[in-house]
Amino acid sequence: MNIGIVVFPGTWSEKDCFYSLSNINKQFCEFIWHKDEDINLENFDAIVLPGGFSYGDFLRSGSIASLSPIMKKIKIYADEGNPIIGICNGFQILCESNLLPGTLIRNNNLQFRCEWSNIKVTNDETIFTSSIKKNEILSIPISHGEGNYYADKKTIDELENNNQIIFRYSDDKGYIDQFSNPNGSINNIAGIINKEGNILGMMPHPEKACEEIIGGADGNLIFQSLINSYNRPV
Repeated sequence: MNIGIVVFPGTWSEKDCFYSLSNINKQFCEFIWHKDEDINLENFDAIVLPGGFSYGDFLRSGSIASLSPIMKKIKIYADEGNPIIGICNGFQILCESNLLPGTLIRNNNLQFRCEWSNIKVTNDETIFTSSIKKNEILSIPISHGEGNYYADKKTIDELENNNQIIFRYSDDKGYIDQFSNPNGSINNIAGIINKEGNILGMMPHPEKACEEIIGGADGNLIFQSLINSYNRPV
């Protein structure tokens, strides 16, 4: 695959994404500067919006980045059904750009949380979870102060009914409750997809869990799912 990794002022996880996808998974990757209006996204098989603090999280996390020139191209890219992964700040940007429903607000404990978390895979029929079993528990770190997913009841009901919630915070046994929720997200939501299934937004950082030497490789299962889905014969 040829994967584009978008960089905004304040992005800090782009090199981790590059290393995970290129060095570990042997895919071709290229950084995309957010103001590069000449870039042709049709040359890419997938786009990653990595974590960080774009524009210093001023106004709201991801709100200024959603107005960057690259986002106009990404909206067209998304409408054409191409895969996009938004990680942490990337998830926030996708929501601010209306590419995913809902928003991310301050953690309910008002603390910045940087720790390992457990997420339960609740939908294994997506291009992002195709190599993972349903109800499998993944250990992937979080690093955010505004990871509390919020949406109105109608939106939450639609996400539930359409099976768009693919990751939920849980304990290491898969039990989902308030004690396993690090930020207060409604229904323990850790990651969602759009109705078409080509856009993933998640708060945990899979790129920081791709090698056992750094604590675990569960995050790599998400990248491998995308790669395997791309390489699967039609």
